Amino acid sequence: MHERFGKAYRVVDEREVTEIVRQVVERTLGLKSSSAPSSSSPKSPPKKGATVTIERSLVTERDVMDVARGGEVRVPQGAILTPLAREQAMARQVRIVFAGMGENGRVAPDGAPAPKTAPVVAAAPDRTVAIGSDHGGFDLKGQLVTYLGELGYKAHDCGTSSSESVDYPDYAYAVAKLVADGRAAWGIIVDGVGIGSCMAANKVPGVRAAMCYDISTARNSREHNNANVLTLGGQMIGLNLARQIVETWLDTPFAGGRHKRRVDKIMDIEKRFLKAG
Repeated sequence: MHERFGKAYRVVDEREVTEIVRQVVERTLGLKSSSAPSSSSPKSPPKKGATVTIERSLVTERDVMDVARGGEVRVPQGAILTPLAREQAMARQVRIVFAGMGENGRVAPDGAPAPKTAPVVAAAPDRTVAIGSDHGGFDLKGQLVTYLGELGYKAHDCGTSSSESVDYPDYAYAVAKLVADGRAAWGIIVDGVGIGSCMAANKVPGVRAAMCYDISTARNSREHNNANVLTLGGQMIGLNLARQIVETWLDTPFAGGRHKRRVDKIMDIEKRFLKAG
């Protein structure tokens, strides 16, 4: 306790402030409250383990900082991560794993975690990613093909096969068609900026292409819009960011609920023009 101007007061440290904010947010959002100790209780030291399980419905940056760099935080399905928590996870290379998800954030068929060494050869359609690029995205596409294999996916390379000038709509269509036909679960297209390929892919019925330029847009396009094709700007982002975007995009499940109603309305617009034709 400290005294100033004749009045006693207690200094509140950062951890206590974080706990107070968490409780206020949980009450505001109607989330399940945790049985965290009060601010007057002795504070336990940071966990700093390779894997830490969080039972609360709201995950803060302090939770992420309690994990060893490069470690893993397991959270309840549907848990909310604060923006600072996401930033800390990226900065510390901490992986966020939602309950009920298998390796790489994918739901295992029987609800159990998928094995870490999932076979890539003869991969099922739900592990197949169609990927293509024009000359502006050729170099990045090649590196992403390798990275997809490391993540346990089978990459179906639709070209181009060199850095010679080509027309991006041709390759955007090739990728989008495989997704629309069900021969690939996901599609990734890389051109110079990512805008043109996104426009072209979205002309294919059944495709919901999203151009993403950071982690937040990648996550949002999957969680809210159920995007099935990702477009990237090979001349706008570096390899490290591109890898993070791709992994986040593939890891993030569609939230459903009110978002499904809105995605259905998007697809209804497409159906109107198909009928009119």
